[in-house]
Amino acid sequence: MIQSPQEKLVAHLKEKGLRISFAESCTAGLAAAELVAVSGASDVFDASFVTYANTAKIKFVGVSPETLNAYGAVSEQTAGEMAEGCARAACADIGVGISGIAGPGGGTPEKPVGTVCFGFHAAGRTHTLTMHFEGLDRAGVRKAAVRFVFAHLNEVLGI
Repeated sequence: MIQSPQEKLVAHLKEKGLRISFAESCTAGLAAAELVAVSGASDVFDASFVTYANTAKIKFVGVSPETLNAYGAVSEQTAGEMAEGCARAACADIGVGISGIAGPGGGTPEKPVGTVCFGFHAAGRTHTLTMHFEGLDRAGVRKAAVRFVFAHLNEVLGI
């Protein structure tokens, strides 16, 4: 039977005894919702955070105000701190931070609509990256970001 990336991730995390958490801004809980749509997700997932506003990023997942001031909410630096902070706050082994510009407004020449920054924290290490999902509407950017999260997690975890 063909498994979705989310099903593969849940099975892998369950097998390894690992837990995951998300800090989501532009996806507003969509990644967590996709994960918990999988039977057995409760074995690997306790809590996630929708940190849409900068104040929520600071309060709930510990993003530094200095980071937000220096780099902005949509930055690899912020996404990395979101990943670390949600893992810490949820006592999870893996944390994922997602922050971006879903549109239709809010883009700039430096950060156009469709720019999404990701942070992935696992085994005490954090890596970040930025993707550009061009030509999509708001819902499309959000869905593409979530698809990317699960595909990337499967890749880096060797699933």
